[in-house]
Order: sequence, then C-alpha cells, then structure tokens
Amino acid sequence: MLTFPTADKLPDDVLAKRKELPLKPASAMLSGQFVRLEPLDLEYDAEALHTVSNGSAASLGNNSIEAYDADERIWRYMSGGPFASAADLASWLRPQVEAPNGLPLCVFDVATNQQIGVANYMANLPEHLKIELGSIWYSPLVQRKNANLETTYLMLQHAFALGYRRVEWKCDALNERSRRAALRMGFKFEGIQEYHYIIKGRSRDTAWFRVLDREWHSVRERLEGILYN
Repeated sequence: MLTFPTADKLPDDVLAKRKELPLKPASAMLSGQFVRLEPLDLEYDAEALHTVSNGSAASLGNNSIEAYDADERIWRYMSGGPFASAADLASWLRPQVEAPNGLPLCVFDVATNQQIGVANYMANLPEHLKIELGSIWYSPLVQRKNANLETTYLMLQHAFALGYRRVEWKCDALNERSRRAALRMGFKFEGIQEYHYIIKGRSRDTAWFRVLDREWHSVRERLEGILYN
C-alpha cells in the first residue's frame, strides 16, 4: 500500500502574515552603501533614466562610457526598449507603477545621487507569502559593479523581514548574464518553463530561480561577503 507524506500546518503567526501583507507592496525606501531604492516617480525619474539607458555616451561621477548598443547592453531580453525618448520609456514603465500587485523602485547611485536603473517587486501573492524580483535593468555605467548585488540584497532583506517565505527571480532562458547573476547571488535554479511568453514577436522560455526564507541566512551572508568584505 502506497503512503504519502503529509505537510504539517504552518504556525499561526506565519499564516496571519497572509492577511497583513497588501496585494500592492507598500512603498519603501531601501538604503545601502552603494545604492538607494525609492518608489519610481515617472515625472522625476524618466528623463534621467533615459539619459543613462539610450545608447548615448554618459557619465557617472568619474566613470564614463562611449556610445553603445542599448539593445545589446540593456533591452534585448526585456519586454520593451530600446526607447527613442524619455516619454516612450515612461509609457513602458507606467503599467509597472500602476500594477495592482507590483512596486517598481528606481535605483540611485549613492555617491552621485543619479538614477541608474529600475527593479520591481512584482507578481505579489501575499496569500501564498511569495513575491518576485523582476523587470530589472541598469545602465551600462554600473553593470558588473555592486549595483545589482546590493539592490537584490536590499530587496531580499526587505521581503523576508515582511514575512515572505519565497522570493522568485525569472529571466529569459537565453539571458546568460542574468542566469549567472542569479546563481552568484545565491538563488537556486528550479528549471525552465518553455513557451512561457511571446516577447517582441518571439517565443520566450523562462528560467526560474528562487530563495526560500530558510535559505535567507546563508544567502545574506554570501551577499554581504561579496559586497562588504
């Protein structure tokens, strides 16, 4: 006779969090050593974000870049972009601002107080205590530096402090840079969902990653070791 394991009921305080967490994540400002995250304000942020993501030469403090291929460096695996104007970028970002289950955060470089990218809490399911970090992009001025690492660290820390049990990271399966970043930061690969979306006229397979609350302590130590030691 076959027997199947049964799951124990979760503690009452864990289950209570499902009613405490709103569908639209509450606005938050998250501050670190390298970046600061603030709720995205399209009127204030769109022009500056477009300036550092449109393929033109740009600078950030003492760092500068020549003109570049914005599709290759930023937008190829995103649902939109490149954008010809700040207004076009704002139009793409607006549904993220207005999403009933998401919160886009503008990423600022602390040293210069300049907007350098966007990261979202999205696909929020408080009834299951899970949320996703997604639609994340940065100017080439800060790619392969500490911006993505510390942004992810701050967002994970905030989510688990709120009581979430699972934080997801998904990306186009062809996006090798994003997949390597997820693994480096401590996310665990769960597999590939084929034909997940149609993006820019092509079929997208999606690679799934996650961090669970029971894994957060070791992931936090990993990220802090990379960032601050």
